[in-house]
Amino acid sequence: SLTSLLVQATMDMGWVILVAASLSFIGIGASPPTPEWGLMVARGREFMPTYWWYSVFPGLFIFITVMGFNLIGDGLRDILDPRSRME
Repeated sequence: SLTSLLVQATMDMGWVILVAASLSFIGIGASPPTPEWGLMVARGREFMPTYWWYSVFPGLFIFITVMGFNLIGDGLRDILDPRSRME
């Protein structure tokens, strides 16, 4: 059961990051001196026409990190699943 918990934990990390970024985007997360990706995206909306990278890069890093955790969890599931090794 340890392998199932490990796979589930890596898959849930993506959700945790998305929830934290969403809460900080709407202003419920950490206070402004604390760097958070959701807060960076929210603050960058003001400068979107001229300084588009203020919002795009934190959003891109959120996407890459969440996708990375999901791919790690999927890979762990493929490696650790005993049913997939049976041929």
